[in-house]
Amino acid sequence: QVQLVESGGGLVQAGDSLRLSCVVSGLAFNRLTMGWFRQAPGKEREFVALISWSTLDTYYTDPVKGRFIISRDNAKNTVSLQMNSLKPEDTAVYYCAAPSTGFWTSSLDNKYWGQGTQVTVSS
Repeated sequence: QVQLVESGGGLVQAGDSLRLSCVVSGLAFNRLTMGWFRQAPGKEREFVALISWSTLDTYYTDPVKGRFIISRDNAKNTVSLQMNSLKPEDTAVYYCAAPSTGFWTSSLDNKYWGQGTQVTVSS
């Protein structure tokens, strides 16, 4: 079965760092673009970052550019999100995502999801 298991969330103060990890099983990880989304209280789930499987190109939503870094380790079937200089507005549940069919898009459709990990940034 397909499994995406996130870890690494926690409660930190503004300016601190966290590293999230997502271990994937049941998928051809080495041939999949992987991404992270987040959902803040009272808001819709939104795209955060992606990393392609072929060229290792990365793409970030504007609010996290220069602060977050997405990476992958194909030997460990793991995608990570290094989050630096965290701000209170980064507070959200962070979800790992893999495409379930077709080509990757940053929409919520056609995705396998992890269970989510809570990131809380105090001011």
